[in-house]
Amino acid sequence: MSDLIEFRQVHKRYGSHSVLRDFDLSVRAGEKVTLIGPSGSGKSTVLRILMTLEPFQEGTVTIGGMGYHQSSEKPPFFASEKHLRRLRSSVGMVFQSFNLFPHMTVLRNLIEAPMAVLGMSRAEAEERGIELLKMVGLQEKAKVYPGQLSGGQQQRVAIARALAMRPKVLLFDEPTSALDPELVGEVLTVIRSLAHQHDLTMLLVTHEMRFAREISDRVCFFEGGRIVEQGGPDCLFSAPREERTRKFLSSILNG
Repeated sequence: MSDLIEFRQVHKRYGSHSVLRDFDLSVRAGEKVTLIGPSGSGKSTVLRILMTLEPFQEGTVTIGGMGYHQSSEKPPFFASEKHLRRLRSSVGMVFQSFNLFPHMTVLRNLIEAPMAVLGMSRAEAEERGIELLKMVGLQEKAKVYPGQLSGGQQQRVAIARALAMRPKVLLFDEPTSALDPELVGEVLTVIRSLAHQHDLTMLLVTHEMRFAREISDRVCFFEGGRIVEQGGPDCLFSAPREERTRKFLSSILNG
């Protein structure tokens, strides 16, 4: 499989604080990669840069052969807004908070962007929306409003909404962290199904270590804005090479 995503020597700073330092990462088409590590280590920043939600100061990011670069001499996002929109159209993201439009029904939340951005007809968008609601087990909720759903159901709608744009890459930024513990399982079940049954490229940030081990092709352990260790989930979770990785996993799995 070819590389669909590439970070090359990316440096991201907030003032004098470096969040990513000379950061490199390649992800193959169809690969499922989970990013783990302590809070503030740079994991979510990687996803936000891919969504063009965060500028960066140096380096190059490429998605599906389309890239943009930065240098210390250039202003943030040294690329046209049109080019950034094209990049953004390749990527779907599921956030910690659900970000659904409360004044729109569930189905309308799914069809607005495909009609406006992809040029779908309403009939086509609604047909696609119903298919996606069936995929996440919520077809009977098409006409209700987000406020009438549980947190787990809202996050499942958010996953369907991300898929409605037919992205090449699907990003999950701690998708269960805002949920009550009893609702986590239903969202993980949907993500597990997507990982196993669909040829999507997926990047996940999560603290659900057992889930990461089950669905990932590769796991990357972050600290201090860089990848300390990466590898297949069985290897990384069972026999990590780095002492820092061992300490982190021990604190999470035995805490």
